[in-house]
Amino acid sequence: MLNLSREPHENRQIAEWFGLDAARYDRARPTYPQELIDRMVGLAPGTKFVDVGCGTGISSRLFQAAGGTVLGVEPDPRMADFARGRGLDVEVARFEDWDPAGRTFDAVVSGTAWHWVDPLAGARKAADVLRPGGVLALFDNEPELPGAVLTALDEAYRYAVPDAPAEPGPEPGESVEDYARNIYANQYTKAADGIGRTNAFGVPEGMRYEWDRTCTRDEWLDHLLTQGGFHALAPDALARFQAHLGAAIDEMGGAFTMHYATVGIVAIRR
Repeated sequence: MLNLSREPHENRQIAEWFGLDAARYDRARPTYPQELIDRMVGLAPGTKFVDVGCGTGISSRLFQAAGGTVLGVEPDPRMADFARGRGLDVEVARFEDWDPAGRTFDAVVSGTAWHWVDPLAGARKAADVLRPGGVLALFDNEPELPGAVLTALDEAYRYAVPDAPAEPGPEPGESVEDYARNIYANQYTKAADGIGRTNAFGVPEGMRYEWDRTCTRDEWLDHLLTQGGFHALAPDALARFQAHLGAAIDEMGGAFTMHYATVGIVAIRR
C-alpha cells in the first residue's frame, strides 16, 4: 500500500512510476517558458548547470539551447537513459546522495522535481556545489484547466472507478484554482525554509510566468498517463476512463486551451 500522507521525497514508489514510459513522459509533459530560461542563464555567473531530477531532459535541453553546459542528476536509470539518448550527460543518483567529485557549478536548477528532494539536504548539497554568486532555481508548471475539462475529468474518473474513495480536493468555498495554487505555495514554502536553514543563500525570490498551450484530445489523454494516479488504473478502468473523457473533449471540438503558470523560487549563493 502507498502512504500518500508521506512527503513526496519519502515516497519513492510514486516517483518510480514516471520511468515506466519515458518516451511518453518526454513527448506529453509541457515545456517551460523561454523567459524563465533566459532569466536563469542571465543570472548565472557562468554556463555550468546541474539539472536536478532532470527526467528525460525536458528542461535540460532548453538550458543547453540557451548556451548552458548541463549535467543531469536523475535517480531513475530509465529516465536517465532516455535523456542520454537525447544528448544529455546524466549521472544516476538521488541529488542528496550524489557525489559531485569536487566539481563546482554556476547554477543548480530543478523543473517539476524538487518535491522529490529532501528540502534541507537538497539545499545543502546545492550550496556545496555552487560557486559564490551561483543560482539555485526551482520551478514547476501549475496548470489551470478549463471548467468544462475539469468536469469531464471528474465524470470520466467516476464512470471508470465508481467505487473509488473521494480524492483530496478543495475545501468548501475554495476554487479548484486556489486549491492548486495553495499546493504549490506550500511546496515552495518548504523549499524556501530548507534554503534559509543553510545560511548559504540570499533570500529566495518568487517567480511566475504565465502562458497558454493548446491541447488536442489525444495529447491530453497521453499527458494524463504520465501522472501516477491515472497510470495506476486497472486496464479495463483505464479504457473506460479514456473513452469517456475522449468523447467529452470531442464534444468540445477536439481540443482546448490550457493555461499554465510556471511558478518557483530563485536564490543566489552567498
